[in-house]
Amino acid sequence: MNFLLMVMVNTLLASLLMLIAFWLPQLYVYSEKITPYECGFDPMGSARLPFSMKFFLIAITFLLFDLEIVLLLPLPWASQTSQLNTMLPMALFLLLLLAISLAYEWTQKGLEWAE
Repeated sequence: MNFLLMVMVNTLLASLLMLIAFWLPQLYVYSEKITPYECGFDPMGSARLPFSMKFFLIAITFLLFDLEIVLLLPLPWASQTSQLNTMLPMALFLLLLLAISLAYEWTQKGLEWAE
């Protein structure tokens, strides 16, 4: 009964917040509000500059390595387990995968910023 009451209250609260968020914003649109520069200065150039693909690739590489390192964080606590036969090969596999991927990125010159 408590679970059903909690689900109903959470659903009602979420629906109410979504309804308020939908109707609350100001619907009156004027020319200054829809311009890309709201500071009062006239734009000197385009607001849409080309995005560097090299920056994008380095950012994705950073995220991938960061996720692999996060997978390695519980190793000190996992080493105290009684099932070392399972934990040790998985930890070594993650470290090997991280080292191989770093070597691949290095050989493909994916870590160099300048062309």
